[in-house]
Order: sequence, then C-alpha cells, then structure tokens
Amino acid sequence: MTRIEKGSKNALMAKRIIFHYLNNGHDTIANLAKKLNLSVPTVNKFLEEMAALDIIKVKGKLEMSGGRHPALYGLNPKACYFGGVDIKNNTVSMAVLDLCGSVVTKSDNIPFKEEDTPESLDRLCELISDFLSTVPVPRSAIMSLNVNISGRVNPRTGYSYSYFNTKEQPLSDVLTNKIGVQVCIDNDTRAMAYGEYVCGSHREERNVLFVNVSWGIGLGMILDGKIFYGNSGFAGEFGHMVTYDNEVICRCGKKGCIETEASGCALHRKLCQRLDAGANSIIAEKYRAQGNVTLDDILDAVAHEDLLCLELIEEVGQHLGRWLAGMINIFNPDTVIIGGMLAATGDYLLQPIRVAMRRYSINLVNKETKICLSQLGSDAGVLGACVIARSRAFEDMLQ
Repeated sequence: MTRIEKGSKNALMAKRIIFHYLNNGHDTIANLAKKLNLSVPTVNKFLEEMAALDIIKVKGKLEMSGGRHPALYGLNPKACYFGGVDIKNNTVSMAVLDLCGSVVTKSDNIPFKEEDTPESLDRLCELISDFLSTVPVPRSAIMSLNVNISGRVNPRTGYSYSYFNTKEQPLSDVLTNKIGVQVCIDNDTRAMAYGEYVCGSHREERNVLFVNVSWGIGLGMILDGKIFYGNSGFAGEFGHMVTYDNEVICRCGKKGCIETEASGCALHRKLCQRLDAGANSIIAEKYRAQGNVTLDDILDAVAHEDLLCLELIEEVGQHLGRWLAGMINIFNPDTVIIGGMLAATGDYLLQPIRVAMRRYSINLVNKETKICLSQLGSDAGVLGACVIARSRAFEDMLQ
C-alpha cells in the first residue's frame, strides 16, 4: 500500500474511513457519509483516492427489494499487513494479519529464553527475521510490527525498562534497524487486553478490564473503547499493589504485593511448602525426585483433579477476587476477563474469583459487570500485538 503522507490534510479523513471499515466491515457511500457527517460527493472523492492507493475496493452490491443496488465498499485485505510478536516465559509466538484482521501466518511456542542480555535480544531478532522470511508476502508489505514485552514498557517513547533497556536509543528503534520492519513495543498484558477487545467478542463494550494471571499478575484496561496507558505507559501494575502484611518478597523487591498471594508464583511457592510438609499430590513424587516442579506441572495436576492443587488454585482465586472487587468499585466495567496461564484451569479459578468479587464489591456497581474467561486463550497476546501494530500505524498518519 502506498502510504498516505503523514500530516497531510487527507490523513485524518483517511484514518476515520479506515477505522469505520475496520469496525463495520463493508458499507455504502451514503451510510459512510452519514456516519462521517459529510456530503456524498466528498466521501466519494476520498474513496476514489483511497481506491487508487489500493486501500479501498468494491465488495459487491447491497441487496435491496427494489431500485438500484448501491455499491458496497470495504478495505482491501491485501493492501498491507501487520505483525505481532508475543514473548512468554520460555517461548515466543508470532503472527501476521492482513488489513482486515485475517491471519496470514502464525507460529506458536517457538523456544526462546527471555533474558536481559544483548545475546538474548540478538536471538529474538534472529527468530523474528526467520519467521518473516516464511510469510507469503514481501517484508516491504508489512507496515508495522509490535513486540509484546513483560514489565514496564513505555510504548510512546519505545523504551522497555524491564528487558532490553538500551539507554542509547529506544528499543523500538533498535528492533526496527535489526529486523528491517517498522517496530513498536507494548506491555504484554495490554496487548492481550486489546486482542480480546478487538478480536474477541467484546467489541461492543466500552470498558473492559483484562487480568493476566500467569507467573505474575498484570492488568490491561480498555476505558471508553481505548487502551489506557497512564502518564508514562506504566498503567496496570495491579499485581504490585501492597495489600498483605506478610514477609514474602515480591519480584519487584517489596513485601506484601498481591502477587505474593494470588499468582502463579504464589501457587508454586505454596505447593512446594505443602509438599515439603508432607502433603499428598500426584506430583509429589516428581517434586521429591527433582526438587522442583513447573507451573505447567501444577496446571496439569489441576486438570487431573488433584485435591491439593485444586485447593490451592481456589485459594488463589479467592485472594484475586477480593482485590478485583476494588477494581470493579473504581472502574465499574462492562466486563472483567480472566486470562493468562492460570485461566487454563477454567471454573476452578473463575468460580472463587466470582464469589469473592460479588462479596467484596458494591452490589449496585457489580450487578451488571460480566466476569468471564479469555475467549482467545494463548492467542490473545500475539493477536493483540498484531492489532496494536495496525492501530499504531494508522495513528501515526496524524503525526
């Protein structure tokens, strides 16, 4: 796709038209003119210009009982493409979507150990380049690519402060230069939230909270239909609210954070303590033989209805639901989505969260708030990365 000149007088209108078709599929010139509050000739002129750039194309005719059948216009899915990279604990997932949001190529669970070293960054760039070489479109057609990173990320400046903090220049610039595609970065939980919002079944809602319950806890917020970033891009550090009077040191260095009682790392710690004390479990033999178990081992034990692991996952849900009740009181959201690794336990986690949220939040506030599991599951992050790349690319038209 020939890029629309940044800062041009047509950029704002082109962006509005693109987002209208992203949200509504195809539409007639008359309906589009009504939505944009413009005359039909003006809208027709813009569509002709965008069709010449291969962004817009005729999708067919509107079926009517009589009279002329007006043309339906929509986005050309092959006009441009957007990539996403979702870094997880020991793997990375990547995908490329076309302009209309259909998956062109996706590769899951590529082995990758995320470490805050130059070698790890080089390896990540190598994996991304290898993946892009398999995509059946030229790299020049990929308009933007977003990389999800855990921890503190400022997407506006392009700096990451938890991993790959290159003080000399923004990480987004480093990745752009190494990969040869325009790269932006964002927090992994925010990307998951946006993926659920755009690619899931929550598009008609305006206020959505997404809770990423994995080794740690993250919170992604969609407020009034937009990602909420906060002043410096660090909004959503829900897991590091100090709420407990315990002596457990959190990953952030403080004691008593929510993560110390309601997260994957808390689940793992409590299970190990119980096994050391002689508790019975289907993974006790492996723990005593190897001296440790993984979070995946625990989730597998939950799936096999291990009583000890079920008890502990319920405890995590109770703790988490209590503090999410406060989020409901503050934000009064349409929906709270529970995602991340622990969401794979389904109702074993969701039900105690629901009970605690109802118990500790204000009835008038919570009565219309839906609480559900992630619809996209492990795909939420990588799809969210792709649609963030798309959104950021068109936002840049105005700069």
